[in-house]
Amino acid sequence: MSYYGSDYGCNPKYLSEYIVLNRKDWKVVWAFVSPKEHNIEGITTVKYLSYKYFFHLLTSKVFVTNYRMTELYKKRAGQFYVQTWHSSLRLKKIEADAVDSLTDNYIRMAKADSKQTDLLISGCQFSTEIFRRAFWYDGPIVSTGTPRGDVLFNRSEELTYRIKKSLGVNSEDKLVLYAPTFRKDHSLESYNIDFTCLMSSLSQRFGGAWRVLLRLHPHLRGLSEGLLNKETDGKIIDVTSYDDILELLCVSDVVVSDYSALIFDFAVTNRPCFLYVPDLECYTLNDRQLYFDIKKLPFPICRNNNTLSNSILEFDSLTYENRLKQFNKMIGTFEKGHACENLMREIEERI
Repeated sequence: MSYYGSDYGCNPKYLSEYIVLNRKDWKVVWAFVSPKEHNIEGITTVKYLSYKYFFHLLTSKVFVTNYRMTELYKKRAGQFYVQTWHSSLRLKKIEADAVDSLTDNYIRMAKADSKQTDLLISGCQFSTEIFRRAFWYDGPIVSTGTPRGDVLFNRSEELTYRIKKSLGVNSEDKLVLYAPTFRKDHSLESYNIDFTCLMSSLSQRFGGAWRVLLRLHPHLRGLSEGLLNKETDGKIIDVTSYDDILELLCVSDVVVSDYSALIFDFAVTNRPCFLYVPDLECYTLNDRQLYFDIKKLPFPICRNNNTLSNSILEFDSLTYENRLKQFNKMIGTFEKGHACENLMREIEERI
Protein backbone atom coordinates (compact mmCIF):
# COMPACT_ATOMS: atom_id res chain seq x y z
CA MET A 1 0.00 0.00 0.00
CA SER A 2 1.15 3.55 -0.77
CA TYR A 3 -0.10 6.64 1.06
CA TYR A 4 -3.18 4.94 2.55
CA GLY A 5 -4.28 3.53 -0.80
CA SER A 6 -4.31 6.83 -2.66
CA ASP A 7 -1.93 5.83 -5.45
CA TYR A 8 0.17 3.17 -7.13
CA GLY A 9 3.63 4.56 -6.56
CA CYS A 10 6.69 5.15 -4.39
CA ASN A 11 8.74 2.34 -2.85
CA PRO A 12 5.92 -0.23 -2.58
CA LYS A 13 5.21 0.02 -6.32
CA TYR A 14 8.76 -0.70 -7.43
CA LEU A 15 9.25 -3.51 -4.93
CA SER A 16 5.91 -4.95 -6.08
CA GLU A 17 6.94 -4.83 -9.75
CA TYR A 18 10.19 -6.58 -8.90
CA ILE A 19 8.32 -9.34 -7.06
CA VAL A 20 5.87 -9.87 -9.92
CA LEU A 21 8.74 -10.25 -12.39
CA ASN A 22 11.16 -12.25 -10.24
CA ARG A 23 9.18 -14.15 -7.59
CA LYS A 24 6.45 -16.02 -9.44
CA ASP A 25 5.51 -18.01 -6.31
CA TRP A 26 4.56 -14.84 -4.41
CA LYS A 27 1.01 -13.44 -4.47
CA VAL A 28 0.88 -9.65 -4.42
CA VAL A 29 -2.17 -7.80 -3.08
CA TRP A 30 -2.58 -4.01 -3.23
CA ALA A 31 -5.03 -1.81 -1.32
CA PHE A 32 -6.50 1.22 -3.11
CA VAL A 33 -9.14 3.78 -2.24
CA SER A 34 -10.42 3.31 -5.82
CA PRO A 35 -9.34 -0.19 -6.90
CA LYS A 36 -11.34 -0.07 -10.15
CA GLU A 37 -8.95 2.63 -11.39
CA HIS A 38 -5.99 0.25 -11.09
CA ASN A 39 -5.86 -2.73 -13.44
CA ILE A 40 -2.29 -3.93 -12.94
CA GLU A 41 -1.02 -7.19 -14.35
CA GLY A 42 0.14 -9.71 -11.78
CA ILE A 43 -1.51 -8.21 -8.69
CA THR A 44 -4.81 -8.52 -6.83
CA THR A 45 -6.52 -5.30 -5.75
CA VAL A 46 -8.79 -4.66 -2.77
CA LYS A 47 -10.63 -1.58 -1.56
CA TYR A 48 -8.96 0.25 1.29
CA LEU A 49 -10.74 -0.35 4.64
CA SER A 50 -13.07 -2.96 3.13
CA TYR A 51 -13.56 -6.44 4.63
CA LYS A 52 -11.23 -7.88 1.97
CA TYR A 53 -8.64 -5.26 2.85
CA PHE A 54 -8.57 -6.30 6.49
CA PHE A 55 -8.59 -9.98 5.55
CA HIS A 56 -5.50 -9.64 3.34
CA LEU A 57 -3.84 -7.15 5.69
CA LEU A 58 -4.04 -9.57 8.59
CA THR A 59 -3.38 -12.84 6.74
CA SER A 60 -0.45 -11.72 4.60
CA LYS A 61 3.00 -13.02 5.49
CA VAL A 62 4.69 -9.73 4.53
CA PHE A 63 3.13 -6.27 4.67
CA VAL A 64 4.79 -3.29 2.98
CA THR A 65 3.86 0.38 3.18
CA ASN A 66 5.54 3.79 2.84
CA TYR A 67 3.63 5.71 5.48
CA ARG A 68 2.56 5.39 9.10
CA MET A 69 -0.15 2.81 9.72
CA THR A 70 -3.11 3.91 11.81
CA GLU A 71 -3.95 2.19 15.05
CA LEU A 72 -6.48 0.04 13.17
CA TYR A 73 -3.55 -2.20 12.17
CA LYS A 74 -2.64 -4.83 14.73
CA LYS A 75 0.19 -7.02 13.47
CA ARG A 76 -0.44 -10.71 14.03
CA ALA A 77 2.13 -13.23 15.25
CA GLY A 78 4.44 -14.35 12.45
CA GLN A 79 3.68 -11.43 10.17
CA PHE A 80 6.59 -9.36 8.85
CA TYR A 81 6.05 -5.60 8.55
CA VAL A 82 8.37 -3.65 6.22
CA GLN A 83 8.33 0.15 6.50
CA THR A 84 9.96 1.73 3.42
CA TRP A 85 9.10 5.36 4.25
CA HIS A 86 8.79 7.67 1.23
CA SER A 87 12.15 9.17 0.38
CA SER A 88 15.84 8.42 0.19
CA LEU A 89 16.74 11.52 2.19
CA ARG A 90 14.70 14.28 3.79
CA LEU A 91 15.29 18.01 3.65
CA LYS A 92 12.46 18.85 6.07
CA LYS A 93 12.84 17.52 9.60
CA ILE A 94 10.62 14.56 10.46
CA GLU A 95 9.10 12.68 13.38
CA ALA A 96 10.83 13.30 16.74
CA ASP A 97 13.11 15.90 15.11
CA ALA A 98 9.98 17.92 14.27
CA VAL A 99 7.87 17.07 17.28
CA ASP A 100 6.66 20.66 17.74
CA SER A 101 5.01 20.46 14.29
CA LEU A 102 3.15 17.22 15.04
CA THR A 103 -0.14 16.55 16.78
CA ASP A 104 -0.39 14.36 19.84
CA ASN A 105 -2.53 11.91 17.84
CA TYR A 106 0.14 11.58 15.14
CA ILE A 107 2.90 11.04 17.70
CA ARG A 108 0.90 8.30 19.40
CA MET A 109 0.17 6.65 16.03
CA ALA A 110 3.81 6.90 14.92
CA LYS A 111 5.15 5.35 18.09
CA ALA A 112 2.67 2.46 17.82
CA ASP A 113 3.60 1.96 14.17
CA SER A 114 7.33 1.86 14.91
CA LYS A 115 6.75 -0.66 17.69
CA GLN A 116 5.17 -3.05 15.17
CA THR A 117 7.76 -2.48 12.40
CA ASP A 118 10.16 -5.37 11.71
CA LEU A 119 12.37 -3.75 9.06
CA LEU A 120 13.10 -0.18 8.02
CA ILE A 121 15.08 0.66 4.87
CA SER A 122 17.52 3.51 4.33
CA GLY A 123 18.83 5.28 1.24
CA CYS A 124 21.98 6.72 2.82
CA GLN A 125 23.97 6.83 6.04
CA PHE A 126 22.60 10.28 6.87
CA SER A 127 19.04 8.88 6.71
CA THR A 128 20.01 5.92 8.89
CA GLU A 129 21.19 8.34 11.57
CA ILE A 130 17.94 10.32 11.29
CA PHE A 131 15.82 7.17 11.61
CA ARG A 132 17.80 5.86 14.55
CA ARG A 133 17.44 9.14 16.40
CA ALA A 134 13.98 10.34 15.39
CA PHE A 135 11.79 7.42 14.31
CA TRP A 136 10.92 6.02 17.75
CA TYR A 137 12.31 2.73 16.42
CA ASP A 138 15.03 0.43 17.71
CA GLY A 139 14.80 -2.43 15.20
CA PRO A 140 16.97 -3.23 12.16
CA ILE A 141 17.63 -0.52 9.56
CA VAL A 142 19.07 -1.96 6.35
CA SER A 143 21.28 -0.14 3.86
CA THR A 144 19.43 -1.34 0.76
CA GLY A 145 18.81 1.96 -0.98
CA THR A 146 15.23 2.87 -1.91
CA PRO A 147 13.23 0.85 -4.48
CA ARG A 148 11.73 4.03 -5.92
CA GLY A 149 15.21 5.18 -6.88
CA ASP A 150 15.93 2.14 -9.04
CA VAL A 151 13.80 3.39 -11.92
CA LEU A 152 15.95 6.52 -12.25
CA PHE A 153 19.06 4.39 -12.67
CA ASN A 154 17.44 1.90 -15.04
CA ARG A 155 14.99 4.00 -17.06
CA SER A 156 14.56 2.85 -20.65
CA GLU A 157 13.56 4.59 -23.88
CA GLU A 158 10.42 2.44 -23.91
CA LEU A 159 9.42 3.67 -20.45
CA THR A 160 10.17 7.30 -21.36
CA TYR A 161 8.08 6.99 -24.52
CA ARG A 162 5.14 5.45 -22.63
CA ILE A 163 5.15 8.14 -19.96
CA LYS A 164 5.36 10.99 -22.45
CA LYS A 165 2.55 9.46 -24.49
CA SER A 166 0.35 9.24 -21.40
CA LEU A 167 1.08 12.92 -20.70
CA GLY A 168 0.17 13.91 -24.26
CA VAL A 169 3.57 15.38 -25.11
CA ASN A 170 5.78 14.76 -28.11
CA SER A 171 8.89 12.66 -27.72
CA GLU A 172 11.09 15.62 -28.70
CA ASP A 173 9.54 18.02 -26.19
CA LYS A 174 11.79 19.19 -23.38
CA LEU A 175 10.12 19.00 -19.96
CA VAL A 176 10.66 20.98 -16.77
CA LEU A 177 8.88 19.66 -13.69
CA TYR A 178 7.79 22.27 -11.16
CA ALA A 179 7.03 20.33 -7.98
CA PRO A 180 6.96 22.39 -4.77
CA THR A 181 5.95 21.01 -1.39
CA PHE A 182 2.98 22.36 0.57
CA ARG A 183 2.80 25.10 3.19
CA LYS A 184 0.78 24.31 6.27
CA ASP A 185 -1.64 27.16 5.52
CA HIS A 186 -2.12 25.71 2.00
CA SER A 187 -1.23 29.08 0.48
CA LEU A 188 -0.11 29.28 -3.17
CA GLU A 189 1.58 32.65 -2.65
CA SER A 190 5.13 31.28 -2.80
CA TYR A 191 4.50 29.49 -6.13
CA ASN A 192 4.71 32.73 -8.12
CA ILE A 193 6.95 31.43 -10.90
CA ASP A 194 6.82 33.21 -14.24
CA PHE A 195 6.42 30.12 -16.41
CA THR A 196 6.87 32.02 -19.67
CA CYS A 197 10.20 33.41 -18.46
CA LEU A 198 11.16 29.97 -17.13
CA MET A 199 10.60 28.25 -20.49
CA SER A 200 12.39 31.04 -22.36
CA SER A 201 15.45 30.80 -20.11
CA LEU A 202 15.58 27.01 -20.44
CA SER A 203 15.35 27.27 -24.22
CA GLN A 204 18.17 29.83 -24.33
CA ARG A 205 20.46 27.74 -22.12
CA PHE A 206 19.67 24.18 -23.21
CA GLY A 207 17.91 24.58 -26.56
CA GLY A 208 14.68 22.98 -27.73
CA ALA A 209 11.01 23.71 -27.13
CA TRP A 210 9.99 23.43 -23.47
CA ARG A 211 6.79 22.53 -21.62
CA VAL A 212 6.07 22.69 -17.89
CA LEU A 213 4.77 19.80 -15.81
CA LEU A 214 3.03 21.36 -12.80
CA ARG A 215 2.88 19.02 -9.82
CA LEU A 216 1.54 20.34 -6.52
CA HIS A 217 1.69 18.29 -3.34
CA PRO A 218 -1.23 15.83 -2.92
CA HIS A 219 -2.42 17.96 0.03
CA LEU A 220 -3.14 20.71 -2.53
CA ARG A 221 -4.95 18.58 -5.08
CA GLY A 222 -7.65 20.69 -6.69
CA LEU A 223 -5.82 24.00 -6.23
CA SER A 224 -3.41 23.73 -9.15
CA GLU A 225 -5.76 25.54 -11.54
CA GLY A 226 -4.92 28.72 -9.67
CA LEU A 227 -1.39 28.57 -11.11
CA LEU A 228 -2.27 27.83 -14.71
CA ASN A 229 -1.67 30.69 -17.12
CA LYS A 230 -3.90 30.75 -20.20
CA GLU A 231 -1.33 32.89 -22.03
CA THR A 232 1.12 29.96 -22.15
CA ASP A 233 -0.95 28.31 -24.90
CA GLY A 234 -1.31 24.91 -23.25
CA LYS A 235 2.40 24.54 -22.51
CA ILE A 236 1.71 23.98 -18.81
CA ILE A 237 0.40 20.50 -18.02
CA ASP A 238 -1.22 19.90 -14.64
CA VAL A 239 0.11 16.55 -13.36
CA THR A 240 -0.87 16.98 -9.71
CA SER A 241 -3.13 13.92 -9.93
CA TYR A 242 -0.55 11.77 -11.73
CA ASP A 243 0.00 8.65 -9.60
CA ASP A 244 3.76 8.26 -9.68
CA ILE A 245 6.13 11.18 -9.15
CA LEU A 246 9.09 8.94 -10.06
CA GLU A 247 7.74 8.51 -13.59
CA LEU A 248 7.56 12.28 -13.89
CA LEU A 249 11.17 12.54 -12.74
CA CYS A 250 12.14 9.96 -15.37
CA VAL A 251 10.96 12.18 -18.23
CA SER A 252 11.95 15.56 -16.77
CA ASP A 253 15.00 17.25 -18.25
CA VAL A 254 15.02 19.83 -15.44
CA VAL A 255 13.33 20.05 -12.04
CA VAL A 256 12.37 23.16 -10.10
CA SER A 257 11.30 22.52 -6.52
CA ASP A 258 11.79 23.96 -3.03
CA TYR A 259 11.87 21.91 0.19
CA SER A 260 10.65 18.61 -1.25
CA ALA A 261 12.66 15.41 -0.81
CA LEU A 262 12.22 14.63 -4.51
CA ILE A 263 15.25 16.82 -5.20
CA PHE A 264 17.40 14.05 -3.73
CA ASP A 265 15.69 11.39 -5.87
CA PHE A 266 16.29 13.45 -9.01
CA ALA A 267 19.93 14.11 -8.10
CA VAL A 268 20.94 10.59 -9.17
CA THR A 269 20.22 11.56 -12.80
CA ASN A 270 22.77 14.42 -12.71
CA ARG A 271 20.17 16.55 -14.51
CA PRO A 272 19.76 20.20 -13.45
CA CYS A 273 17.65 20.95 -10.38
CA PHE A 274 16.90 24.46 -9.13
CA LEU A 275 15.37 25.45 -5.78
CA TYR A 276 12.84 28.28 -5.93
CA VAL A 277 12.48 29.48 -2.32
CA PRO A 278 11.12 33.04 -2.07
CA ASP A 279 9.82 32.31 1.45
CA LEU A 280 12.91 30.60 2.91
CA GLU A 281 13.04 32.44 6.24
CA CYS A 282 9.27 32.32 6.70
CA TYR A 283 9.08 28.61 5.86
CA THR A 284 11.82 27.51 8.25
CA LEU A 285 10.35 29.69 10.99
CA ASN A 286 6.68 28.76 10.61
CA ASP A 287 6.43 25.44 8.73
CA ARG A 288 9.35 23.08 9.22
CA GLN A 289 13.05 23.33 10.05
CA LEU A 290 15.58 21.71 7.69
CA TYR A 291 18.31 19.13 8.13
CA PHE A 292 20.72 21.06 5.89
CA ASP A 293 21.71 24.63 5.34
CA ILE A 294 19.87 24.94 2.04
CA LYS A 295 22.50 27.32 0.68
CA LYS A 296 25.11 24.55 1.00
CA LEU A 297 23.16 22.00 -1.06
CA PRO A 298 24.43 21.26 -4.58
CA PHE A 299 21.38 22.90 -6.17
CA PRO A 300 21.25 26.58 -7.22
CA ILE A 301 19.14 28.64 -4.79
CA CYS A 302 16.71 31.14 -6.33
CA ARG A 303 14.75 33.74 -4.33
CA ASN A 304 12.79 35.33 -7.19
CA ASN A 305 12.13 34.96 -10.90
CA ASN A 306 15.17 37.02 -11.89
CA THR A 307 17.59 34.84 -9.93
CA LEU A 308 15.89 31.70 -11.28
CA SER A 309 16.35 32.92 -14.84
CA ASN A 310 19.97 33.93 -14.22
CA SER A 311 20.77 30.62 -12.51
CA ILE A 312 19.48 28.75 -15.54
CA LEU A 313 21.32 30.92 -18.05
CA GLU A 314 24.60 30.64 -16.07
CA PHE A 315 24.24 26.93 -15.23
CA ASP A 316 27.54 25.05 -15.42
CA SER A 317 27.03 21.28 -15.67
CA LEU A 318 30.56 20.29 -14.65
CA THR A 319 30.48 22.36 -11.45
CA TYR A 320 27.01 21.01 -10.67
CA GLU A 321 28.02 17.36 -11.13
CA ASN A 322 31.11 17.83 -8.94
CA ARG A 323 28.94 19.31 -6.19
CA LEU A 324 26.55 16.36 -6.45
CA LYS A 325 29.45 13.91 -6.09
CA GLN A 326 30.71 15.71 -3.00
CA PHE A 327 27.23 15.77 -1.49
CA ASN A 328 26.63 12.05 -2.13
CA LYS A 329 29.95 11.27 -0.48
CA MET A 330 29.03 13.41 2.51
CA ILE A 331 25.62 11.72 3.07
CA GLY A 332 27.00 8.23 2.37
CA THR A 333 24.51 7.26 -0.33
CA PHE A 334 23.41 3.63 -0.74
CA GLU A 335 21.61 4.30 -4.04
CA LYS A 336 23.10 2.13 -6.80
CA GLY A 337 20.00 1.03 -8.74
CA HIS A 338 19.66 -2.39 -7.04
CA ALA A 339 17.47 -1.55 -4.04
CA CYS A 340 14.59 -3.88 -4.97
CA GLU A 341 16.93 -6.84 -5.25
CA ASN A 342 18.67 -5.88 -2.00
CA LEU A 343 15.41 -5.47 -0.10
CA MET A 344 13.96 -8.77 -1.33
CA ARG A 345 17.10 -10.55 -0.18
CA GLU A 346 16.74 -8.96 3.26
CA ILE A 347 13.07 -9.95 3.51
CA GLU A 348 13.61 -13.54 2.39
CA GLU A 349 16.46 -13.99 4.85
CA ARG A 350 14.31 -12.78 7.74
CA ILE A 351 10.88 -14.36 7.23
